[in-house]
Amino acid sequence: MQIKLSPDDIETIISEADSAARRLRRRLGLPACDREDLGQDLLIDLLRRLPAFDPARGSLGAFAGLVLRNQSSRIAIRMMRDRSAQGGGLLSLDAPSGPDDQRPLAETIGEDEGLSAWHGQATTAHASTEQHQAVQSAISHLPLEDRRLCAALAHRPISALASEGFGSRSGLYRRLADLRHVLTAHGLGPSWDDFAAA
Repeated sequence: MQIKLSPDDIETIISEADSAARRLRRRLGLPACDREDLGQDLLIDLLRRLPAFDPARGSLGAFAGLVLRNQSSRIAIRMMRDRSAQGGGLLSLDAPSGPDDQRPLAETIGEDEGLSAWHGQATTAHASTEQHQAVQSAISHLPLEDRRLCAALAHRPISALASEGFGSRSGLYRRLADLRHVLTAHGLGPSWDDFAAA
């Protein structure tokens, strides 16, 4: 059924959706920047259900309030289920650091606690220097021909090395597979980053 909305009806719908989004954001403990997203989700659901509105059964505001309450409950249940599946609450980097510190959480996380640290990458100048020294030490145990190959790999792909006379591509890949084992035995991980750091 097609419904004709007056400007007052539109204002009522938007106001109800905004109020519901504010309540839901507070209830879930989300940062203020998530309020608009919640409001849009709630408003879209309300607009989809608007054809079921019957003016004989009540006002548009009451209908909107009921629909928004139900959708808010569904969103809250889904988010709580996601939080419990992840073992705790979701944390936004835009959220304030604490009650007394209003800086975003992203500004308070140090380099050694960031995403790079979680992936095992060097995160500080000291760690980067140590990694570079470990690579140099491991490469110093290699024969001269393999050291030349590692140095060349730091700047050029295997296809370029094959055309420069380092050997065939398949032969280079076999040498690299062997080098990975040798470098791992000398304390380096088998990642390509180790070769590039040389």
